[in-house]
Amino acid sequence: MHSVTKYLAGHSDVVLGAAVTDDPDLRAALHGYRAQHGAIAGPSEVWLALRGLRTLALRVERSQATAALLAGRLAEHPAVAQVRHPSLPGDPGHERASRLMRGYGSIVGLRPVGGCEGADALVAAVRLWVPATSLGGVESSLERRRRFATESPTVPEDLLRLSVGIEDPEDLWADLDQALRTLL
Repeated sequence: MHSVTKYLAGHSDVVLGAAVTDDPDLRAALHGYRAQHGAIAGPSEVWLALRGLRTLALRVERSQATAALLAGRLAEHPAVAQVRHPSLPGDPGHERASRLMRGYGSIVGLRPVGGCEGADALVAAVRLWVPATSLGGVESSLERRRRFATESPTVPEDLLRLSVGIEDPEDLWADLDQALRTLL
């Protein structure tokens, strides 16, 4: 199962999913269901997804490199309580990601000083980062997690999820840094 909406399409302008299999029986069952019930993608949605696939490698390469750069800088910032990104040698996922992946991903977990109030203030203070739930687009977004009672209590209440896009890394850092300085 793929959320084509996210990285595959990559431009935050299509809602689409894909089910892919190499199992002939499962493929036949999926095809039969689709033939009977419909649910095929429209031509505009498919065109948008294809456009995104053409730049997927470049977008992921750029966003991963920027995410690693930002994670390293955030780990040294006095207004940051915790950073999670597998590029960081001290991250619990570092060894596994280094062994199994070709990159470390474009999502950075961040817990600013000040708990929930600090997280809310950071979201309010950024100007370039887009507060949004989606991820994997060309634009960088951040989301304040654990805002709803239905979310898992294992998620820290002050967690921010940064989805790093393809903007200039120094612009992204400058915006985060100015927002974090408001917490000090």
